[in-house]
Amino acid sequence: MTTPLRLGIAGLGTVGTGVVRIVRQKAETLAARAGRPITITAVSARTRDKDRGVNLGDYAWEDDPVALAKRDDVDVFVELMGGSDGPAKAATEAAIAAGKDVVTANKAMLAHHGHALALAAEEAGRVIRFEAAVAGGIPVIKALTEGLAGNDITRVMGVMNGTCNYILTRMQATGQGYNALFEEADKLGYLEADPNLDVGGIDAGHKLALLSSIAFGCQVDFDGVALEGIQDITLDDIRHAADMGYRIKLLGVAQMTGRGLEQRMSPCLVPAKSPIGQLEGGTNMVVLEGDQVEQIVLRGPGAGMGPTASAVMGDVMDIARGFRISTFGQPAAMLKPCAQASSATPARYYLRMSLDDKPGALAKVATLLGEAGISIDRMRQYRHDDATAPVLIVTHKTNRDALDTALTGIRRLDVLAGDPVALRIETV
Repeated sequence: MTTPLRLGIAGLGTVGTGVVRIVRQKAETLAARAGRPITITAVSARTRDKDRGVNLGDYAWEDDPVALAKRDDVDVFVELMGGSDGPAKAATEAAIAAGKDVVTANKAMLAHHGHALALAAEEAGRVIRFEAAVAGGIPVIKALTEGLAGNDITRVMGVMNGTCNYILTRMQATGQGYNALFEEADKLGYLEADPNLDVGGIDAGHKLALLSSIAFGCQVDFDGVALEGIQDITLDDIRHAADMGYRIKLLGVAQMTGRGLEQRMSPCLVPAKSPIGQLEGGTNMVVLEGDQVEQIVLRGPGAGMGPTASAVMGDVMDIARGFRISTFGQPAAMLKPCAQASSATPARYYLRMSLDDKPGALAKVATLLGEAGISIDRMRQYRHDDATAPVLIVTHKTNRDALDTALTGIRRLDVLAGDPVALRIETV
């Protein structure tokens, strides 16, 4: 009889429960496709008596995930607890030391410690698979490491946080402001326990750092990701963008430039008719550009029990079949740190500000932009009923350093009411 692949699952939340269901309900199909049975021998979670809607009585229980990782009857440690440090990291390290392969959905842990963990795993002859850590059910890791391995990747771009996309698209569809939609997303359970991980761009930044490492053959560098959240986006910004034929998305972009690796996760204007511009609700989309394939667009559910558990099982099946690959697509020892380039690629920018409604106010802004070498493409002043005038400016292409210089001066003006908002206009 073919030896089964035995799983130990740490974390029985939404994703962990989904994995248990797939293994129980699809046992025959999985065995046929893998060439061997897939079984669960032991599990671990913070509470034993919680009703999770699945039968766990057939499995051994470990209160300590590190003990689970060390069990002799576990071949693959499936880490679904989350958190960049603490039990998740300790148990993953213990699993590698004990000679186990690891499957994880933990983007934060890998974004902060991925290179060290990959070195340890590869030195021990083990693998770490993490398809579920990026874009839920979209097989983007597999696409980069396998399907596009013959390409030099030129750019990785995408909407990688469904919560932010839900809020932004609902703002446009309903005419409600950010605060109201934030509360709606919270009630629907879309937000992390720390909401800033979502709306601050941190969650999506973790994912971008992982994709950058694979795409450009460098060590994971989350600290090199320029982060900006969606908290300052107003309904006026949504409407102004629509007037110009754009939509606002929290967009991740990574590309190698002559000055180094540029990684940024920020709200951007994208053409409304582009695939990313048409992306609605909590769906994710990743765009991969290579020298041989030009552009590949991957779209699908970015979270949830079924999609994320599906990604976990894809990794489990590869291990069951004997397919083994370096964590980030090439040996970790070969990966070098990349020089970081902060917003090196020029772009047009959308600027929104409120100015005192008096002569010369707009001229002062235009002068500071000109002194920074920034040319204005178009400018619009909107009707207003109070003493401040809403002003919208779209620049010609410039670099972020020049724009920041201009904005520093603009913030010092005595005619400015409130902080200006600057959003990149991205070519997609």
